[in-house]
Amino acid sequence: MSIEIRNVSKQFGTFQALGDVSLDIASGELVALLGPSGCGKTTLLRIIAGLETADRGSILFSGEDTTDVHVRERQVGFVFQHYALFRHMTVFENVAFGLRVKPRGQRPPEAQIKQKVTDLLKLVQLDWLADRYPSQLSGGQRQRIALARALAVEPKVLLLDEPFGALDAKVRKELRRWLRRLHDDLHVTSIFVTHDQEEALEVADRVVLMNQGKIEQIGSPQQVWDHPASPFVYGFLGDVNLFHGRAHEGEVHLEGLRFDAPEHQGAQDAKAFAYVRPHDLDVQRYSPGAHLDIHGRPNGIVVQLTRAIVIGPIARLELTPLDEHKRTDNPSDDHLIEAQIPSQQFKDMGLKEGETLVVTPRHAKVFVEDAQSLTFDI
Repeated sequence: MSIEIRNVSKQFGTFQALGDVSLDIASGELVALLGPSGCGKTTLLRIIAGLETADRGSILFSGEDTTDVHVRERQVGFVFQHYALFRHMTVFENVAFGLRVKPRGQRPPEAQIKQKVTDLLKLVQLDWLADRYPSQLSGGQRQRIALARALAVEPKVLLLDEPFGALDAKVRKELRRWLRRLHDDLHVTSIFVTHDQEEALEVADRVVLMNQGKIEQIGSPQQVWDHPASPFVYGFLGDVNLFHGRAHEGEVHLEGLRFDAPEHQGAQDAKAFAYVRPHDLDVQRYSPGAHLDIHGRPNGIVVQLTRAIVIGPIARLELTPLDEHKRTDNPSDDHLIEAQIPSQQFKDMGLKEGETLVVTPRHAKVFVEDAQSLTFDI
């Protein structure tokens, strides 16, 4: 079943939860609504389900307007963060519940219900727990049972609201892989809400980035990661360093860096800022006068190594920017810069906390105020 969201707006008192949101979801697609708390993603999910009513706009399932269709008639399955299993029912009874409460004319025969529930429990690989109660299950097992219960009524649309949010990191990772495999087998049109970037990028066919009730970007995980459409998207997806500066007549100046940007030849002392991921920073020892470009301009940021955290193959360096002309002074109160280098490189360089280094971005995403964004390989 395809879903069309058309110009949906929703307000709670003076708070604008959604503002003119439009989105198309193809039949059989798995879409993640990703964004910080309060961005509107759960409100949008509840409007799709029929649990909330939009102030304006419409939701169409396979071309049919569902605005006046009751939640019970929408053929939607739900999976919530806190499982919502019936504690007094066994696993088997929980999964069978949705089938047994159907109107008499739509209710399958008991033998068919038993077969269906058994098949679903095998699908989620928990048929051996059929006679247990929810209190006897782990969090990950409860969530898989909640998913089996949602699938029992053969929903046309599956909605998941922070489905793995209450679980620990290791279980979340296992269930993400499991959900992706399950979706590839069933092809039920699915929408899941999350604030976990890794979860969205790993599981979804497409990611919808939301912020303050608006959609910032829609695209495949690779598209939104490689080509973020706005500063918000770049800052939200993964660890990132932010550098401030100015753009003027085709040249960008950013905290010790200068480089040509002919696309902004018309910029007149415009505000500019760059996002650089930690692994895109080149790290070298500082040597006075050595870190200049061919025009004699500085092409690195002088920093002090304040902390090094080596875990497995990666060394994470916390760096404090220094004034190049006052390197003997205490570190400034500027924001920390985070760099990541291979742990073997860290070991080979013999870096020590307190050393003065210079970092140079190999790749930066530069935004100039009131202008398009540009990607520079520096």
